[in-house]
Amino acid sequence: MNTLPPLPGPLPLPVPDPRARDVVPDYAGMHALVADLVLPNGASMYVMSALETSRELLRHSYYRYEFATVAVTHSLFALEHVLADRLAIGEPLQDLIERAADAGLIPAELAAELDHSRRLRGELTQGTVTSADLRLVRAIAMVRAVFDAVSLLLRPPSAAEAAEASMSRAQPDDRLARLWEEHRRALYPDSFRGVGIEGVELILLDADVAGLVHSELDGGLDDSGVAILWACIADLDKVVPLINSEYCASYFAKLRTMAKLAAARHIPTAT
Repeated sequence: MNTLPPLPGPLPLPVPDPRARDVVPDYAGMHALVADLVLPNGASMYVMSALETSRELLRHSYYRYEFATVAVTHSLFALEHVLADRLAIGEPLQDLIERAADAGLIPAELAAELDHSRRLRGELTQGTVTSADLRLVRAIAMVRAVFDAVSLLLRPPSAAEAAEASMSRAQPDDRLARLWEEHRRALYPDSFRGVGIEGVELILLDADVAGLVHSELDGGLDDSGVAILWACIADLDKVVPLINSEYCASYFAKLRTMAKLAAARHIPTAT
C-alpha cells in the first residue's frame, strides 16, 4: 500500500544555473558540447557506465554547475580500471598514469592532463577546493582527455608495447638499470635550458637526480643521499604536470620514474 501523500501538483521544471548561461544559451547547447564524447568500442560495462554517467553529468551541469566537477572525478573510475587492466598491475592512479606514459601507451601531454584530474580529486578530498571551483569548459576538456586515454588504452597492444609491458613488470633493479641507460642516451630538451617552474630549475633537477641514481647504482646512497632524492621526487611531482612540451614532459616523467625506483630500494620491506 502506498502511504505517500499525493503530490500537490506537477513538479516544477528545473531551473538553469545562471553560471552555465555564460557558456551556452540554452540546454540544447549542451548537447553540442558533449557530442564528441563517444563511448569507446570494446569497453566493459563498468567502464561504459562510468563514462556515460560522466558525459551526462556534464550535460546536466546546465542545471547544476557543480555537476561538471563531479563528472571529472567520476570519469577517473573508468580510467583507473582500464589502466590497471592494460598494465596488469594494481597501483595508485598516479603510478598507473606514469607507467602508461613511460610505456608509450598514452602521449606525455595527455598523461599530464590526466594527472591534473587526479590532483583535482585529491584536492576535493582534502577540502582545499570545492566543486564550484572548476569551470565548465575546463571540466569538459578534462573528461574528454579521459575518453581519449581510454580509447587509446583499449587498442590491441602492438608487439613493441607488449615487450615494454613485460619489461615494466621486470625486477625493479633491472628496470632501474635499463632506465638509467636510456636516460644517458636521451637528449635534454634544449628549449628548457635555464627554465624554472614553481621555483625549480629544471636542468639542475635533472643533474641532481642523474647524479643520485648513478651513485645508487654504483654502490648505494647513504641516508643523506636518499633524503635528497626524495626531495627531488617531490619537485618532479610538482613540475611534471606543469610542463607544456610533450618531449620535455616525457623526459622528466621518465626521470621521475627512475628516481622513484632508486628511492624504493631504500624502503624497508614488510615482514
